[in-house]
Amino acid sequence: MTQELIFGIVGGLGLFIYGIKLMGEGLQKAAGDKMRKLLKALTSNPLMGTIVGAGVTSMIQSSSATTVMAVGFVNAGLMTLKQAIGVILGANVGTTITAQIIAFKLTDYSLPILGIGFAIHFFSKRRFWKFFGLFMLGFGMLFLGLSTMSSVVKPLGESEAVRQAFLKFSHNPLLGLLTGIIVTTIVQSSSVSIGLVLTLASVGLIDLQAAIPLMLGANIGTCITATLASIGTTISAKRTAVAHVIFNVLGAVIVILFLPIYKNFILATSSDIARQCANAHTVFNVMNTIIFLPFVGIYAKLITKIVPGEEIVVETGPKFLERHLLNTPLVALDAATKEIIRMAKLAKEMVNDAMKCFFKRDLACMRVVSSKENVLDSLQGAVAHYLVELTQRSLSGEESSKIPPMLHSVNDLERIGDHSENLSELAERVISESLSFSEQAKNELEQMRSEIDQMSADVIKALETNNPDDAKTVIHREERINRFTEQLKQNHIKRLNDGTCKVVSGIVFLDMINNFEKIGDHLTNVGQAVMGDLQWVKR
Repeated sequence: MTQELIFGIVGGLGLFIYGIKLMGEGLQKAAGDKMRKLLKALTSNPLMGTIVGAGVTSMIQSSSATTVMAVGFVNAGLMTLKQAIGVILGANVGTTITAQIIAFKLTDYSLPILGIGFAIHFFSKRRFWKFFGLFMLGFGMLFLGLSTMSSVVKPLGESEAVRQAFLKFSHNPLLGLLTGIIVTTIVQSSSVSIGLVLTLASVGLIDLQAAIPLMLGANIGTCITATLASIGTTISAKRTAVAHVIFNVLGAVIVILFLPIYKNFILATSSDIARQCANAHTVFNVMNTIIFLPFVGIYAKLITKIVPGEEIVVETGPKFLERHLLNTPLVALDAATKEIIRMAKLAKEMVNDAMKCFFKRDLACMRVVSSKENVLDSLQGAVAHYLVELTQRSLSGEESSKIPPMLHSVNDLERIGDHSENLSELAERVISESLSFSEQAKNELEQMRSEIDQMSADVIKALETNNPDDAKTVIHREERINRFTEQLKQNHIKRLNDGTCKVVSGIVFLDMINNFEKIGDHLTNVGQAVMGDLQWVKR
């Protein structure tokens, strides 16, 4: 009896968890990257964010995945804290769909659903239907797991001793709340915890009074995934995770305080215990969302006070590229130039951020570099596309001649971002391997950073003035940097011979110098583009 019970619960739970996983994977893959793009694009205000968060979560069957995406978007600067809170509210509503599906008691049809899902997945050639079949497989597996668990647990419902043990939850809501938190933290899915609660309730082991605190605890426990995802991220991303935790905790406290009233209200919604549990989960999350939604702005400010710190904001997307300007080429070219200047300033910041990571042994700077690199890549695509569209308009000879140098500059500035990321990765190696550098080596790297920083400033000035004389300053500075690079390499060889430099540290030092040299080459290319002299462009 004991062995059958353990095997049945373990096997049924495994099928249930894997079924939810397959459902989510199937829908995500069937939709490609559309869910992620939808989440990013349609969250302009908290209400829309709530709707999108609910929709995406109900499709991918995971509020954790949605909230982790929200944390990631905030970390990358693609979403504000206020927008992310709206998505989190919606994610909590969307996750209730799993409990509602389970309450339909489709366990008798689990095997036919499995068979149909397998047939669709195995025989379909088109991507959508193939992964829809995977979703059906997961759907059937979910109910097969529930059926297996119910069949082995059902005899326990006839044991008075077991029933009395479980009924203790009814008299101690805090114990139920804590149990729900612990179980969900372990299995990393509130849907799994809710499924277990519905199974226990269906066989009579717990009543609604005990089920509600368990489900409230599951709602709190599911926050662990987003909290883990926020470790090592930006302040804004950490605030998003904290907002998720506080939202669920406050909602649970409110319901626990008015548990008898809430239970009586849920009892009136259905006579079936499984449906009552599903409704309790849904009503809680919908009610919680309705209460919080009007105060999202105030809530965001409160979270900012709870998690203080300087917020690094990286503006994403183009600011000046308006499509209606394409009909006025000179104005459009000016707009594109402003965007290129933005890219140059961003590239300049990235070099300094990467070296800050090295000198201060601060990995947080590395994440800043990475987020700025994403913005730089995005701007490269946007500006290039805008300029290509402009070539399809009626342009004068002078206007047409300006576009190739601008396209070259865009590509060069993006490459500077890549080399900055290389520098930050080298800095990460220095930190992780605890590499040491001589004071002379550190001073030389700082001098090189300063030279590149000044060269970047010269490039920005040349772009702003469009003056060939300003661009010549960039060319002259490159000659100085090239001479300095050779001197640093000779100094490095001398330190190796003297034994004052370790081999591994020396390799990192040379890699950094080479990346600086490449950055100087790309800055020179931009200067030559301003001068209208592209034949000497270096790659």
